[in-house]
Amino acid sequence: MAIITLTTDFGEKDHFAGAVKGAIYSELEDVKIVDISHGVSPFHIMEAAYIIQNAYSSFPAGTIHIIGIDSELNPENKHIAVLLDGHYFICANNGIISMLANEINPQKIVEINIHDRIITNFPVLDVFVKVACHIARGGTLEVIGKQIDAIKELRGIRPTINQEANQIMGSVIYIDNYGNVITNITKSKFEEIAKGRSFKITARTANFATIHSHYSDAINFETPANKRDEDGKKIALWNSSNYLELSIYKSNPATVGSAKSLFGLQYRDTVTINFDASS
Repeated sequence: MAIITLTTDFGEKDHFAGAVKGAIYSELEDVKIVDISHGVSPFHIMEAAYIIQNAYSSFPAGTIHIIGIDSELNPENKHIAVLLDGHYFICANNGIISMLANEINPQKIVEINIHDRIITNFPVLDVFVKVACHIARGGTLEVIGKQIDAIKELRGIRPTINQEANQIMGSVIYIDNYGNVITNITKSKFEEIAKGRSFKITARTANFATIHSHYSDAINFETPANKRDEDGKKIALWNSSNYLELSIYKSNPATVGSAKSLFGLQYRDTVTINFDASS
């Protein structure tokens, strides 16, 4: 049974996500549709890229991923289908796949060219569904598009390293439901530059000198439970995707606040790691 996933900024109020699912079932009754997320911030390409990057590999090879973000067709926003890491991705060529392609080279990229057969102002419904169902039936990419060699790259995917290799300058690429702030600094890049040196992370007024592996590392469990001040503990850690994340232990954006609100951080804000040159 084919699996088709959906990642969009449609939200839950409107009919869009339901209509897309109905169109898929109208073409393929024997298919499994999985919602990865419909809560991506409107037109937020980086947010969608982070979500799909960290979700797709949990699915079996051959899964087809429809990404409905900023998908209106125009001369600067063509549609593509990409075979990468054994998975198929259908989306606009707006940089959304470049985060995945930054780690793994695509096996094949085609620019979709079936638009002359379809009149639409809702390409996710009318074009992306047709392409996904074609692939699910065993169809090849060459039938629905012309092969191209490169895709657009999204700005801000990679952090910058200074010439002396004692500073990593990254940026905020995602803020999750808990208000945790995820940066574009990966554990592998950090270890490549750190070489065991001590360091200081700076994000506006917040500073960190240690990077942990678990949220609960913020708590000293040797202290009796009734004497712990657990809420509000700030922490830097490598999250489950091995990106540097700045968090507040057990944060609640609606009550005690979160890393986003308490550190005053927003998307694209700078997060810097300075390494001790003497160590």
